[in-house]
Amino acid sequence: MTYEEWEASVPAVLRKDVIWRVQAFRLGSFLAAAAQHDTDNLVSDKRLLRSVTQLCDAAGSVPAHISEGYVKLSPRDRVRYYGYSHGSAAESRSWYLTLHRHLPEPLLTSRIDLIRSIIRLLQTMIRSERDKPDPP
Repeated sequence: MTYEEWEASVPAVLRKDVIWRVQAFRLGSFLAAAAQHDTDNLVSDKRLLRSVTQLCDAAGSVPAHISEGYVKLSPRDRVRYYGYSHGSAAESRSWYLTLHRHLPEPLLTSRIDLIRSIIRLLQTMIRSERDKPDPP
């Protein structure tokens, strides 16, 4: 599944939401969907079930924490949630690496590149929020 294929499947009502403007959220949402799609054929192997579940949980936490942090009033609170998202992205990378023998190399490379992009965006968002004062 490509980003373009995934984005075309997202209902218009969701693409009109204010959070959709946040690139890290969009990419994180794609990562969550991609992790599920990438591991569809692995869930039948009981030896891999825990790793697949952990990957999907970590990937799903990326956009969830961005969304939760985005609505916080305090920059300090936004930094905290963006930090959680950053950690979940790093965890997703680790689970992809754990499952690498069961995934095609081009797919793995694409997902690791996606995660790197998400991490870079989150680092920028965190730095930006740290420079803002908390409201009185």
